[in-house]
Amino acid sequence: MALLEIRNLAKVFPLGESIFGGGSNGEVRAVDDVSLDIASGETVGLVGESGSGKSTLGRLVLRLIEPTSGSIRFDGRDLLTANHGDMRKLRRDMQIIFQDPFGSLDPRMRVEDLIAEPLVIHDDGGGTTESAAFAKGGMRRMNPQRTRVAELLRAVGLDESAMPRFPHEFSGGQRQRIVIARALALRPKFIVGDEPVSALDVSVGAQIVNLLAKLQREFGLTYLFISHSMPVVRYLASRIAVMYRGKIVEVGSTEKITERPEHPYTKKLLQATPEVVS
Repeated sequence: MALLEIRNLAKVFPLGESIFGGGSNGEVRAVDDVSLDIASGETVGLVGESGSGKSTLGRLVLRLIEPTSGSIRFDGRDLLTANHGDMRKLRRDMQIIFQDPFGSLDPRMRVEDLIAEPLVIHDDGGGTTESAAFAKGGMRRMNPQRTRVAELLRAVGLDESAMPRFPHEFSGGQRQRIVIARALALRPKFIVGDEPVSALDVSVGAQIVNLLAKLQREFGLTYLFISHSMPVVRYLASRIAVMYRGKIVEVGSTEKITERPEHPYTKKLLQATPEVVS
């Protein structure tokens, strides 16, 4: 059984009101009848140009936005019928890494607090006044959590010296490592990487891609890796899904998609990108 099962998923956004009044100007089908399975331990690369619906699909999978129709099952559980309490538990197993590492981190919080915050939120006492106080700077007093933060920093190639520092004191690549450590804090099964290297220099982005591959082996992770870059996806993914105008137009093994593409859009993507990751 697949870890993630998506069936006939759709998201329709209504356009704004007409400047002349009198109702909507129509709708945009950002995701249109998408079905996709992702097996445990697999990396599926979701590739397509900007505006194709890739990021919307990633957010739908995590229920960060609600679908218009369709179904999503994660680890055998129906996400769309899960209530708030059920989703809170499920979110321990599902995390996301966003494109902009600086925008993903509260600039007022120290690295230790940023990484430990998910541990506090999902603790048995999460949401209490005491836990909220820890989230605002008291976590350095919690030795077990501090030990866990140090382990996570080492896992992403940083060390304990990062703990008392703020996000602005790091480079873009280092900030993305901090974001990844935060995403790993709850030991998730599944991570959506939403263009996680596109805001980084090519060499730094390659380091992050290598790190993600290493962490997948060490933590037994499953990835949905979203990118507009076919070479990056080809390096990391075992299967590739090609998205165009809200639809997945082709799915197959990395070798099949990159060597024997069938859809005209897939062929154009391959023609427009370099042969290897720089």
